[in-house]
Amino acid sequence: MTDQQWTELKAIIGGEILSPLPVGFIIDSPWLPNWYGIQILDYFSSDHLWLEANLKALETFPEAFFLPGFWAEYGMCSEPSAFGARSVFPENEFPHAFPSIHSIEEIPALEVPDPATGGLAPLMINRLKLNQGRIQEAGHKIRFSVSRGPLNIASFLMGTTEFMTAMMTHPEETHLLIRKITDYLLAYHRLQAEQFSSIEGILMLDDIIGFISEDQFLEFGFPYFKELYDCALPVKFLHNDASCMESVRHLPDLGVNLFNMGVDTDLNQLKELTSKQVTMLGNIPPRDVLARGSKAEVKEATLQLLHGLKDPSRVIFSCGGGMPPGVSSENLAIFIETVKRFKP
Repeated sequence: MTDQQWTELKAIIGGEILSPLPVGFIIDSPWLPNWYGIQILDYFSSDHLWLEANLKALETFPEAFFLPGFWAEYGMCSEPSAFGARSVFPENEFPHAFPSIHSIEEIPALEVPDPATGGLAPLMINRLKLNQGRIQEAGHKIRFSVSRGPLNIASFLMGTTEFMTAMMTHPEETHLLIRKITDYLLAYHRLQAEQFSSIEGILMLDDIIGFISEDQFLEFGFPYFKELYDCALPVKFLHNDASCMESVRHLPDLGVNLFNMGVDTDLNQLKELTSKQVTMLGNIPPRDVLARGSKAEVKEATLQLLHGLKDPSRVIFSCGGGMPPGVSSENLAIFIETVKRFKP
């Protein structure tokens, strides 16, 4: 993000209404490589292609916030790799991390990895270092430290069903696992901030909080997320595009002030549930409309969102979740143009 965009983002979080209204998207490997015209594996293995794909998106759509901006990642393998998860990288499909914890009894012996040397984290940080000069020459800076959330990582290390079952059958061991992952994430976000002085935001992505009850969230999620978000940064961003109704009312107490939700929730309701303290990033259907819809359908859905919003403050117009595969430049341009021309 540019200095101007970062200033505008903080203003929106502070409650200011910009004119024209703001547009933003989470972009990463599910969308960027194929949109740019390369294979996913090329995007992961070439610093040059990774940088050029990101720069092309910024040049093509300068009116949009692209978040977190220059995200160095290896899909869902990024953090589980540090804990020994076996990863596969197909040529043009999403990578996948396999469970590395096969029984509850393995958790006490699990070591907390060093993000400076363990797994894929050193490669991701070094990619940013190698390209930081070009990023700054383009007028942008590295603004966010980024990771998946602790429950999301735990679900990859154990398997989603196994992890969620363990919450009920072995709560003590489950807490120990989440504790170790949280300790890793605290060190990882601290390391990113130490390496890049321009970082003023934190982004975590965790869909597992959308699969558990409010009581489970308060026990297994809230304390660890609160610890991770307890930092002196102006932008504290959370992505959860599963159901958020069991957890969303607790976001202000976590310190979260920017939230990207799933498509099955109404922005007016979410704003009320968070006492209008959290900026919402959403919320037209990502796959069925933004990716698969016609230009007319994208425009219609966007206008419905705009007209249905009671209060445009603390909203960045987007899709529910990150940018999905297959979104065309034409559909993205229609969305941006429709929002920018709208007068609340």
